Amino acid sequence: MPRTSTTLGRSLAGAAAGLAATVPMTAAMARLHRELPFHEKRPLPPRRITMRAAKAIGVKDHLDGPEKTGLTLAAHFGYGTAAGVLFGLLAPKRAGEAVPAGIGFGLLVWSASYLGLMPALGLHPPATRDTFRRNALMIAAHVVWGASLGALAAPLRRAIEK
Repeated sequence: MPRTSTTLGRSLAGAAAGLAATVPMTAAMARLHRELPFHEKRPLPPRRITMRAAKAIGVKDHLDGPEKTGLTLAAHFGYGTAAGVLFGLLAPKRAGEAVPAGIGFGLLVWSASYLGLMPALGLHPPATRDTFRRNALMIAAHVVWGASLGALAAPLRRAIEK
């Protein structure tokens, strides 16, 4: 298979894995959010980030509740898919290697997003300004995402490279 096809195939495998891995991540976030004390149950980062972006482009005030939820989910799953593309380019072929690599990648995505990118864009305060429990929730969700990403990316990559 030519190199371009392999790169495209790995990107597509990563995108599919990133999209699918966002499902258990979202479930984990929802479950862990329910366990937070009442005073920490403000909206989770995907909602806050999406609404700040919507406000910045002038559409937030034109969205109703279901549209805000839909936009939040689209942005959250889109981000998971885009990050998955990057992992797909680097993912090991074997699940035994890809799962730990995926977990590490998930932690890297959390760090880069919540300590760098989102604060720099003014879309979310840095994680250092959030509570221990909320940070633990988001870190755990990224571990779930990363493990799922690695577990899914490895067989997809092998299938594509056959």
